[in-house]
This record gives sequence, C-alpha cells and structure tokens, in this order.
Amino acid sequence: MTLQDYIDEIRLELTGDVLTLEVTDETLGKIVHKALREVQRYIDSTKVITVPFARCIDLNNCEWFTEHVSSITKIYRTEGYMNTGDKPRSGADLDPFQAQMWKVFSNNGCMYNLQDYILNYMSYNTLMQMRNTMSTDLTFKEVHTKDEHKLYINVSVEEPTSITIEYVPKFLEPDDIVSDYWIDIVQRLAIALTKVTLGRIRTRYKQSNALWEQDGDTMLAEGSEELNNIRETLRKNSLLFFPVD
Repeated sequence: MTLQDYIDEIRLELTGDVLTLEVTDETLGKIVHKALREVQRYIDSTKVITVPFARCIDLNNCEWFTEHVSSITKIYRTEGYMNTGDKPRSGADLDPFQAQMWKVFSNNGCMYNLQDYILNYMSYNTLMQMRNTMSTDLTFKEVHTKDEHKLYINVSVEEPTSITIEYVPKFLEPDDIVSDYWIDIVQRLAIALTKVTLGRIRTRYKQSNALWEQDGDTMLAEGSEELNNIRETLRKNSLLFFPVD
C-alpha cells in the first residue's frame, strides 16, 4: 500500500466519503508515519542477502545493503567445509562422516574396518565440540550507535568466501511494508491515532446553548481504547529474541 492508500482508507473509515475531516492529507500522512515509527520496533519480517565475507562489515556504508538494517537475526555459511566450489580453498576441513557415510552404512561389502571408521568419527566430533567451545563458529556482535552500525563475525573453522545474513530492514516509508499482517497493524494504529487527534481538536472548545454537539469526546475515547488494545497486542506478541532498536 502506498501512503495515499493509507490516507484514503483513513478518510473512508472516519467519514464514509460523506463527511469532511478537519485535517489535510499532509497531516494524515504525518500520522501514518508516526504509526509506522511505533510499529517498526515490533516488525519481524526478515530478508536474506549473501555478501562477501569479512570479520567486520559496515552496515551503513556497505555497497551490498541498499536499505537500512534494523537488526541482524542469523548468519549462515553459504558454502560447506569441503572444496565444492569452482575455486579450491586451502585448509578446507573434510568431514569424515560425509566422506565415509556410504561405506559405513551401506551393505555392499564395504564394511571392512567399520569400527575404525566409527571411532574416528567420534573422535572428530569430540574435537569439533572442543573447538566450538573455545571459539563458537558464526557468533556475531552487532554494534549500533548514532554514527556507525557494524557487524562483527567470528569464524572458528575456516573463513568462507561469502556469508549469508538474515536481517530485519528498517521500513522508512509505508510503501516498504509488503506483509499483509503489518499493513493491517499500521492501518489500524493510524486510524486510532487519527481518532485521538480529531477528538482533541473537537474538544478544544465547548459550545454552550448549541443545537448540536461535536463527537469529540466519543472519538477521543474510542481512539484511546483502540490504541491501548493495539499496543497491548503488539507487546504480548513481540518476539523477544529480536534486538530492541
């Protein structure tokens, strides 16, 4: 949905295309952006990108990231430990289980020295556990300050040529959101904020001895209640393993 789509839906919800709102489209656009800023910290829609590996990646000035990054969720190896690519790599770790799996578990007369294979594999696993205890592979630290946003990656086994990063982007414009769930949340929050805004406008002055009264008090109460309900829903359903940004 574009920004104008959000504005049109707000006007339809509050006027039914019959009444006239006191606020302009520019003001409604500001309200939509305010709703987007509040929802941003809860959005868990991720994207995946594969970039050349580096132990320190500057997320603000990295040419591969065309958008701002809110938080990093996971990091994956793009390639395995073996030399399977076009370019051979020195020091690649060969998994004995992958090399001998057909010999160990096949029944085609290749069962010779089975006990040695199993013991070697168990020793290999023990060695990998010890190495991972001393230095956990693909652990990362995200440093996000006002001036910089950097990602530090630890590699304990072997430096890959490329790395796959799963991240939550920053949604700076309403058009950036494509998830129907978050579009609905932003729209509902924007409508509630608009009701609160209109309620405060219409209750700014009280008319005495008038034949009619404004619905400012009712709209303010409705908007406040809807805001509290939406915020409570977001709080209860937020994923705590995502960094608070």
